[in-house]
Amino acid sequence: MVIIPLTDALRGRRTATAAEAIPADDQALLDAYSRAVIDVVDNVGPAVVRLAVTAGQSHGQSRGGTGSGVIVAPDGLILTNSHVAGKNGAEGASRIEVTTADGQELRARLVGDDPDTDLALIRVDEPVTLPAAPLGDSKLLKRGQLVIAIGNPLGFESTVTTGVVSALGRSLRSRTGRLIDDVIQTDAALNPGNSGGPLVSSRGEVVGINTAVIVGAQGICFAVAANTASFVLGELVRHGRVRRAFIGIAAQQTAIPQRRRRAAGMTQDGAVMVGTVEPNSAGQLAGLRPGDIIVGLDGKTIAGADDLVRALTGEKIGRDVALDVLRGTERLTLSVVPQERRRT
Repeated sequence: MVIIPLTDALRGRRTATAAEAIPADDQALLDAYSRAVIDVVDNVGPAVVRLAVTAGQSHGQSRGGTGSGVIVAPDGLILTNSHVAGKNGAEGASRIEVTTADGQELRARLVGDDPDTDLALIRVDEPVTLPAAPLGDSKLLKRGQLVIAIGNPLGFESTVTTGVVSALGRSLRSRTGRLIDDVIQTDAALNPGNSGGPLVSSRGEVVGINTAVIVGAQGICFAVAANTASFVLGELVRHGRVRRAFIGIAAQQTAIPQRRRRAAGMTQDGAVMVGTVEPNSAGQLAGLRPGDIIVGLDGKTIAGADDLVRALTGEKIGRDVALDVLRGTERLTLSVVPQERRRT
């Protein structure tokens, strides 16, 4: 007689039960899911880099941090977060070291950054040819779609997490106070160090740049959409900055009293009230006055301060723009020529 220890017998039974608990069709689906993730990691993973950013010295010690980035051009152009590598990130980056997936250690410099979208572009100094990942069309994303986050959380190299697109079209307040529009919400786990890494679709396209985690919110994570990243990338390559327009006013959101709405033949109940107008600014030259209520710009309704900021894009710099204003009960259309807003 062969005596089988009880623990071995139970272990064998548990293994058999676990295998029998997964139907063949479900096992095939799990295998397909795994293959999809593995293929994405194999294709995009080599384009994900670790960034070590060193800032100026304080009390004799260097300051800085680490983050992630994704190579978007073979000559060493890398997208990451502004708070990782930008002029105001890491308390002013002075040295950026790039570690590739295959272990190369390279020096890089900042091309430009845009704190308003928390994006930055860096370039490797050495003449290299590196694997690059394509930026996809984030407008094609659907809620529930599989996404993969690749990065270097907590300093661990090339970590992979998966999840789904939880929501699209979110807005997230940047460090500058400006709203980042068209933000992707996902439940793919992110940790410090994932910042600047890619959020990738199952087709192997970068659909977002991971930017933020809401601490204590059970894994609510955000990524700047790839279409926004494409726009910022183009602006930084051409100009070294993202150009945005401004008209030289301080304003705040306000409600339009029903009486004034009725007198002006309007239905919108929110707008922007001008507080102050800077001397010699575009607003002053257009005839704007404190107390004016801005209700539209270039045919778009302005229902709040964020609407006005969104409407003042770089293409409006230096050209006539129609500004719809309520002054008392009178509705006016002023011609304003926005100027470029300079970063301080």
